[in-house]
Amino acid sequence: MLRPTLGAALLAVLACLSHAAPSPSSAAESPLLSAENAKKIIEGHYMVVLKDDLDASHIADHHNWLSSFLAFSAQSSGDVSANRIKHMYDVPGGVRGYAGRFDEEAIREIRRSKHVAYVEQDQVVTVQDEVPLDEHTILQKDAPWGLSRISHRTKPVGAAYKEYPFPDNAGEGVSVYVIDTGINIKHVDFEGRARWGATIPENDEDVDGNGHGTHCAGTISGRKYGVAKKANAVAVKVLSSNGSGSMSDVVKGVEWAVADHKRRRQKDPKAKSAANMSLGGGASRTLDRVVNAAVDSGIHFAVAAGNDNRNACNYSPAAAEKAITVGATAVDDRMAWFSNVGKCVDIFGPGKDILSTWIGSNVATNTISGTSMASPHVAGVLAYLISQSDEPIAPKDLKKRLIKMSTKNVIKGLPQPGAPGKPKQPKWPFPWPPGGDDDDEDQGKTPNRLLFTGFKPSSPPKPVPEPKPEPPKDGGDENEETLFRILPVLAEEEDERENAIPMAVIAWIHKAVKRVRVRVSRVL
Repeated sequence: MLRPTLGAALLAVLACLSHAAPSPSSAAESPLLSAENAKKIIEGHYMVVLKDDLDASHIADHHNWLSSFLAFSAQSSGDVSANRIKHMYDVPGGVRGYAGRFDEEAIREIRRSKHVAYVEQDQVVTVQDEVPLDEHTILQKDAPWGLSRISHRTKPVGAAYKEYPFPDNAGEGVSVYVIDTGINIKHVDFEGRARWGATIPENDEDVDGNGHGTHCAGTISGRKYGVAKKANAVAVKVLSSNGSGSMSDVVKGVEWAVADHKRRRQKDPKAKSAANMSLGGGASRTLDRVVNAAVDSGIHFAVAAGNDNRNACNYSPAAAEKAITVGATAVDDRMAWFSNVGKCVDIFGPGKDILSTWIGSNVATNTISGTSMASPHVAGVLAYLISQSDEPIAPKDLKKRLIKMSTKNVIKGLPQPGAPGKPKQPKWPFPWPPGGDDDDEDQGKTPNRLLFTGFKPSSPPKPVPEPKPEPPKDGGDENEETLFRILPVLAEEEDERENAIPMAVIAWIHKAVKRVRVRVSRVL
């Protein structure tokens, strides 16, 4: 990280410079990219991407010039905080550059540099919002329905609804990077297989204060709630406790995962890695390039399609072509009404009313919905399939295999090519509009593919014994395993056929009485 100082010696040199340190100028300014569909731009913050063909000496020249310019600017203005480098990027085959806060003069000079390919405005990135529970949902402590669904070609009924056959070594030896809000690594469902990798946001702590990342990790590798029950989960915290963060931090988190994967490969050439990104923002060329480079490095990536009921190609990392982009379905095999669609969606997975691990205690659980919950199902299947091979599998080959063995043409409610308008969906509860007619052509290209594990047990699977929960440290009721956060909930629909026209509400769900108190509120 570049941190220019204002020592006396440097000031003496800079005093000899002209009014501004000259940039290694080019004939024209490099492009300034502003992401479409970004929920919020971070004013004054940018990601600078250098040209791909620069050698080490040219990169060093650029950094030396930048250091001199920023130091001179600080001396001239008397404001050492106006311009500051936050991250340096060096993703082989992806992005080399830096991110930080720059004033108008600085970013103008940076864009004039012949070394710069483009500059992209930083933006707020959020978890793919938890789509609310239906107030009549019954929360069961059996195996989550999603695990049962992805292990059966046809929708399970009766006793099979609770069955999830899996090999006892599913995910063994595979590390899955959960690039999210962090992980409650002490949760009993991880059995010590979760570790803290990195905390990217500045002045943040190594803890999941949100729950979203812990929920995703549980679906990937939890003992009771996970697909690949022997996989290792690695927390890469890029979002804060409120579930949001900067695009530049997300890019840095992916870079960290690539570096850690390569360190593991140096120790063990057969080291295996997957990653899950249940987050998203507006389109970002930088993030998409970095994710694609991470896939090229050997990491199998699953990413959430998004919950805006729009074309997934307009969001990142959903648009990253080498990742596996995942839409969401409900228990009735209908496309979840919130799921993004279009040709960038590779596959669908269970994403509505998903039970998994949570924060608040080491036995906490929660049930939430979103494409954020669908993507970890795919990441878990990737970890399971990777673990069954002695040699590393190329991500592009496994992506083809996953798509080939998916269950075809069982998802109801997908946009149809050439059909006027969209399929009937519940009343849209959010302040932004759902996808418009200009997206209809691409939305009609949404593939009808449902995730399938492909596992066929040769004998009846052995039952999984219940873990013994540790007594709560606060002296509470040790039998109260399920903790629920306050979250928006959908009230009963007026449409009897779909049972889903929502009104925004907030519900406090108490396990002990299994009753819901509802008050009207605004869905954020």
